[in-house]
Formats: sequence, C-alpha cells, structure tokens
Amino acid sequence: MATVAVKPKVLQWALIRSGDPSALEKKFGRLADWLAGRTSPSLKQLEAFARASRVPVGFLFLDEPPDEKLPIPDMRTFEGRGVRMPSPDLLDTIYLCQRRQAWYQEYAEENGEEPRDFVGSLTLQTPPEEAAARIGSIIGFAASSRRNCPTWNDARQLFIEKADAAGVLVMVSGVVGSNNRRKLDPEEFRGFALADKLAPLVFINGADTKAAQMFTLAHEIAHLWLGESAVSNAGLAASAEQNVEMWCNRVAAEFLVPLADLKAELQGARQVLPAVDVLARTFKVSTLVILRRLMDAGRISRQQFRTAYDAEVTRLVQLRRPSGGNFYLTQPVRLSRRFARAVVTSTLEGQTLYRDAFQMLGVKKEQTFRELGDMLEVVR
Repeated sequence: MATVAVKPKVLQWALIRSGDPSALEKKFGRLADWLAGRTSPSLKQLEAFARASRVPVGFLFLDEPPDEKLPIPDMRTFEGRGVRMPSPDLLDTIYLCQRRQAWYQEYAEENGEEPRDFVGSLTLQTPPEEAAARIGSIIGFAASSRRNCPTWNDARQLFIEKADAAGVLVMVSGVVGSNNRRKLDPEEFRGFALADKLAPLVFINGADTKAAQMFTLAHEIAHLWLGESAVSNAGLAASAEQNVEMWCNRVAAEFLVPLADLKAELQGARQVLPAVDVLARTFKVSTLVILRRLMDAGRISRQQFRTAYDAEVTRLVQLRRPSGGNFYLTQPVRLSRRFARAVVTSTLEGQTLYRDAFQMLGVKKEQTFRELGDMLEVVR
C-alpha cells in the first residue's frame, strides 16, 4: 500500500488539537507507529484522520504545525492555567459567523439599511452606570419587563428579540452549525462579539445555562458598544485580567441588575444570602450575578462572596443540559431571526443562490427551507 510522508510532529499537533486524543488512538490502531515515525499512513488513512481530528487535510502535509490563532481578540481567562489552544469547534463557529456577517453586510448595504450608530459609541472611560443606561435606551429590556417573564428562557428570548429589533444579530447555539454531534464547551468559551456598523453580531454558547446566557449576552453587547470584537469567558468571581473584560462585566451587571433596584429589593432585609434564589428569579439572571451584585452593594464580604460563589458554580455545572427541541423553533435562535429572514427573503427574490442559502441556514432540502420561511412569516 502506498503511503504519504507526514511529519510526526504535525500529527501530534492534530491529535492534541482534536481535544480527544484517546478517541483518535482507539479509532486509528497504527497511530502510535505514525507518531513514532515507524510507518506512514496511506492517503485514504490520512484523509480519514483529518476528518476525525477536524483538521484541513492540507495542514497535515506541512513541515511544521501551523500557528493557528483566533481571528478575533482573545479575552478568555483560565485562572492562571494559560491560554488554551482554540478547539476546532470554536474556530469553525467563529468562521461560520464571520461568513454570515459578511453576507448580511452586503445585504444591508444593498437594501439601504442605516449603520448602527451605537457600535463604538462608548469607551472604557464611560462609567458603567452611564453605559448600562445608554445601552438600555436603545435595547430596552428593563428589570421591570423581566418580572412578568415566567422563566429564564422566556426572559432570554425577550432579551434576544429586543437586541434583534435594535439591529444586533444574536445567534445562540450549543453546537457547531447544525451538527448536533459537535457540542460546544462552555468551559472553553461563553460567547463572542463581531463588531460592525451594519451587521453587529453576538454569538452565545447555548450549552451554558439559560441564566448564564443572559449575562453573556449583556457582556457581548457591551463589547459591541465599545466597537470591539472579542471571544470571552470571563466570570464574575474575580477581576478579569483585561481592562476591557472588567468594564464589560461591570456594564453587564449594572444593565441586568441595577444597583438601585437591588437595594430597593433588599430594603429591610438583614440576611441577604437566603434571598439569592428569589433575587435571581426576580431579575432573571444567574445566582452568580446576584452574588456579585450583593458584594458590589456592600451587603456581603469578599470572603462570603468567594465561598458562596464556588459552591454555586459546582451546583450550576450539574444543571447544564444539552439543548434540543423542534428544528423550526430552535433554528431561528441559532441563526438570528433577523439574519434568517434576510436570507430567506433574498433567496426567494432570486438575489441569493439556494445552495448558498442552504449552507448559511444549515438546511439540506428545499422543503425544509420553505417551512422555515413559513415559520419566519416571510411572504413569498
């Protein structure tokens, strides 16, 4: 059998990049020999390895492992563990959203849409309270409007709809594209923002809890108001290393749980920790956000916050469940309703090829495409 020359160090890079070396070692029985340079794979075996490791096959013919970096600023922090190599799932998700954004940019220009003046309208010198108020003046979504939402999911959906109405393309998914076998990891990233005047885009990792997604959406929206693209996972337990993340965290916290509203809720309360769950349901945010705001309000000490936060993180991790449900209900959330309607409309008008539309929307059949259009109430 003819073999192809492959550098063992490139195979080793692909193995680590895959995020699941043990699975590849089981799937490819001769992998240890390839890595040791004792034998080489055939072209068919190499192509299979490339698919399994989610690496472009051309990369495997390089003399040196590629220096694969995120295409947008990396604001993630890992509590002293160093920056992790971006997974193929994260990279592919960013590339997919960039393609969708580029399409919408052109669509918006052709249809005379006005630039979103809020993109880049704030700076790090803007006080978080003022920034939260200015974002609220465009998006709305006041704390009072969330009280009537029965669940966090209802509140999250309302938040997405408000952002969409303001012109933000909000995409929420726990998988890469429509591939339910490629789950996204909330421990790697929670979301990212792609700043642009015509097509500002926010992606939220839907594998996270619904309450946590609320904060991520507010955090990434703050990035758009700064006019900066970034991928994030900063939490609230400690100050983020980057000033930008610190600012976005503070703005998001004030936007979702205004300190004045929180103090009003706590008026007359002596013990505040027992009220954390009730406050979380009231403001429709995670208990982690409430804990941070209680510390900001001076109602608990930093040590109390740290202890309660660590215990709550452990509990919340157990609550994460894979998302699913009706395709026609979840797909507009995965894609952004504004974006999906634009693609369907453009395709029906003959401006976009069905092939391109199917790829961007994650559908394979014309019937599915048309049923999605009906659900989005696109007039033919």
